[in-house]
Amino acid sequence: MLHATIAAIGTAVPDYRVPQADVKEAVRHMFGASVPQLDRLLPIFENSGIDARHFCMPLEWFLVPHDAEEKHRLFVQHAATLAERAARRCLERAGVAPTEVDHILFVTTTGTATPSIDARLFNRLGLRPNVKRTPIWGLGCAGGAAGLSRAAEYVSAFPRHRCLLVAAELCSLTFIRDDASKSNLIATSLFADGAAAALVEGEAAADARSSGGRAVPGIVSTRSTIWPDSLDVMGWDVTNDGLKVVFSKDIPSLVTREMRGVTEALLSPAGLTIPDLAHYALHPGGTKVLRAYGEALGLPSERLAAAEGVLRRYGNMSSCTVLFVLEALLGEADALRSGEFGIAGALGPGFSSELLLLRF
Repeated sequence: MLHATIAAIGTAVPDYRVPQADVKEAVRHMFGASVPQLDRLLPIFENSGIDARHFCMPLEWFLVPHDAEEKHRLFVQHAATLAERAARRCLERAGVAPTEVDHILFVTTTGTATPSIDARLFNRLGLRPNVKRTPIWGLGCAGGAAGLSRAAEYVSAFPRHRCLLVAAELCSLTFIRDDASKSNLIATSLFADGAAAALVEGEAAADARSSGGRAVPGIVSTRSTIWPDSLDVMGWDVTNDGLKVVFSKDIPSLVTREMRGVTEALLSPAGLTIPDLAHYALHPGGTKVLRAYGEALGLPSERLAAAEGVLRRYGNMSSCTVLFVLEALLGEADALRSGEFGIAGALGPGFSSELLLLRF
């Protein structure tokens, strides 16, 4: 059993908000001559469950090709800015100064940088010179949930410490203008940019600070799962033009088949079953994935309302999305009761699952 508390969450999105209908028309313009029967594929935009998304560059920027070097420069610039914004909001909500952070975890999969973005946050936020830093790369959509798990394990070992988890993803910069594959078109209908931060405190650190009456869930336990021979389900191929998406059509069926078993494995050591769960903060990979969650866990649609709302307003922002969902869930103060249990979780490359058991 872990002894960790999520003291606060902060989120941020870039300035360019683009309606889904505008993205659809841009895709029609870009791929109309190169993709046979494109009109048969375009309904994926209406069926995505997304109203609008946020990108770090204006829509017209995507109409022409860009090389990997330019994308890298933009990733470093915008990831650092969004990460700082999310981190500041998180710390302000918690009433914690940057110098009170003992460990910073930085999660991403959509770009690389050395020094890593957490080093840039050290300078921007004014963290202590002896702050511990752990950059985590490559877990895709599962990265935010995995980061929460690693933060909880750290502060359980060091109960006086505070760990700041920051996830920043610029999925739009992985778009390859000349990639006319179906996977790229599907990714173009789903992915977006954003950042989120969560402050995770050990038991002694949490006791020393008032929550101000806000809902502050405890992390009870975690479970990581990776399925064998599933490397081709989700990920990136590295090309001269940047990161080329790998996206299997089998993801929803995998969720339907596997999600119940891994959830029961998380709950069983705590003496709980799925009907004991009151709240779900699950990563909305897309409408098909949300439906698969519901089928696997036997959930009415209202149990996934927070995830559906985040998908509708922001799209799939990879690792940070689960933190947006958790923030939305915590904002429903009237729906949360002390002592209730919930789960947070996401799926990612590997093919893998990261789940957390929460107590409110």
